[in-house]
Parts: sequence; C-alpha cells; structure tokens
Amino acid sequence: MKLNIALLPGDGIGPDVVEQAVKSLQAVGEAFGHSFHFEEAPVGAAAIDETGDPLPEATLAVCKRSDAVLFGAIGDPKYDNDPKAKVRPEQGLLKLRKSLGLFTNIRPIKAFPTLIEKSPLKKDIISGTDFTIYRELTGGIYFGEKKLSEDGSTASDLCEYSESEIERIAHLAFKAARSRRKKLTLVDKANVLETSRLWRRVVGSIGESYPDVELDFLFVDNAAMQIILNPGQFDVILTENMFGDIISDEGSVIGGSIGLLASASVGSDIGMFEPIHGSYPQAKGKDIANPVASILSAAMLLEHFNLQEEADAVKLAVEKSLERGVVTPDLDKESTYGTVKVGDFIADYILHNDDSTQINRENIEFGQSTII
Repeated sequence: MKLNIALLPGDGIGPDVVEQAVKSLQAVGEAFGHSFHFEEAPVGAAAIDETGDPLPEATLAVCKRSDAVLFGAIGDPKYDNDPKAKVRPEQGLLKLRKSLGLFTNIRPIKAFPTLIEKSPLKKDIISGTDFTIYRELTGGIYFGEKKLSEDGSTASDLCEYSESEIERIAHLAFKAARSRRKKLTLVDKANVLETSRLWRRVVGSIGESYPDVELDFLFVDNAAMQIILNPGQFDVILTENMFGDIISDEGSVIGGSIGLLASASVGSDIGMFEPIHGSYPQAKGKDIANPVASILSAAMLLEHFNLQEEADAVKLAVEKSLERGVVTPDLDKESTYGTVKVGDFIADYILHNDDSTQINRENIEFGQSTII
C-alpha cells in the first residue's frame, strides 16, 4: 500500500515524538512492503511564529491532499500565560478538526500488565482495564457562540448540538461496541443540560438498531468517579466534546503515564492520529519525552487502513519495550533510555521480531541495532 501522510509535529515535544512514530512507520514499510510518503507542515505556536496563523492555508492544503495526518502536540507558555492573546495555538487544532470534518475522537484506555505498578491506582482495581472513549469533536461548548460583555465582567459560551451531529458518532460507537464486548455507556449531564437530554433521546433511539449491544447511561460526575473506582466495567464510552476531553485525560492515570495514550480523530474522509498529551515545552529537545503514545497513534493509523497485522506488529514492539524496561524516565526514574533510543528499539523490533533474541543494551546506548 502507498500512503501520503501529512506530518504536523507542532510545538514542544511534538517534533520529538512524531519523529519516533515516523521511524516505526518506516520500519513497517520495510517489513511489510508498504510505501509511506511524508510531507511536513507547521501548526500551532510554531505556525504563529512563522506566519501569524496557527493553521496556515498551506498547512491545511497539505492535510487535504494527504491520506492521513500524523499530529504531534500544540501549545506554548507564552500563549498559555497570556489571557489577552487574540491568536492561540489551540485555535489551529480546533480549526483543523472542523476543516477536515473530524467529528469523532477515539481514545483507547488500557492498563499494560508490565506497568500496573506505575499507576497510582491499586493493582486489583485497574487490572484488565481495556475501554475506548468516543468523544464528539466538532460541536458543543468549544465551538458554540462566545460572548464577553463590553466591560469584561460577564462571559458566556453556548453549548449546542444537533441530532445529526449526535447520530453520526453514535453509530460509530455502537459499531465499535459490537466488535468488542458489546456494551456502550453514554456519559452526559441529562439531569441539568438540555443538550444532554437530546443526546439521551437520540442515542437511546439509535440503540434500538443495535439490540446486541447493552446501552447504559451515567452522569459525567458519576462516570468520573467510576473510572477510578471500577474502570473494568467500561467497554465503549460515548460522550460529548468537553466531557470527553476531561474523562479521557482522567483515564490516562490508569496506565501510569499520559505518554502512553494514543488517539484517532476520524470523519468521513481523512483521519488524524495523535497522542493525547500536551506539548510539555519543558522537555522540548531534551530526549526525555515518552514517544509511545505517538507510536501507538501510528498503529491506529495503520488500523484505519485495515492494516491490522502491521498495527499489531507495532503494538507488540511497544509491549516488548515495556516488558524489557526500554522506557523513558517517566516510567522508570532509573532509566537511561531517552526518546530516541526507545524509538530505535521499537522500530528495530518491528523489523526483527524474534522473542528468542536478547537486548544488547550496549548497542542501544551507541544507537546501533537494539536486538541481537
């Protein structure tokens, strides 16, 4: 298969981790006979500095002529710490989602057996956790009308949804549940919000078309508590934009590091694949950022094109890196492996998948073959 992939490294550690994801995709291409062509473009604070626009038209054009987008991270303290800034990096991401019609964000939450001890939650609570969050991306309070009074003392943000916006993501979530453990949980605030009551009505009606999928409902405050108390009860979670943003970051606690969580943003055409973590500007260029989330996002890209064997090869290589302790300092304070060496190991394992091999730690340090 030949794929054209737009690379949007973005800000902070975005370029560091995307580089390792590209390395893994190149290894997949070599191992399985695929051809991946990458075209890089600026977004976020980097694009503002270069063009004054967080999503230049040239960047959007690169994305639209590509088969998929591999995204890094955006954000910079000089904008985060300036409440009066009129142009912000995050505006580029929101515009990109809207322009490409990326209405569904898919975020897998999994407890890796080898990392359970790293989680702040108890082992018996999180063991076996494996659920996926389906978050609506292009509606809700993030995109609603925003008002600020002339004297700056009163502000409002409109939360608005239509039946069609809810229907399109609901069908995707039900289909995902049907292929998993056949349970879907709608997370909302229907006891207070009219938009949530609309979500319940629409999702409940659609659920009648999926009689094999168990449908239940949780208020978002209860859901936030249940994700910590009993995450194993969840299979597929469906929710609106802001609630999904919050609970997916909460879910990152389960795995022990936000640097492990991948995501896919999909619509009717182009898909975008990105780690859920932020730009972490303090770690930029220091070779300490965890590249696993970006690499697993590349695996989701492969799954998007039905390259399941290839995606499984990437995920297996990640699991081997975790099992063998080839991890960044966020997972092991004593680790001497940085972003690049972890990426090297994973790419090499994709190419030379052999469980009988042993790690040549000296070679990892010198940047040579990771497995002998």
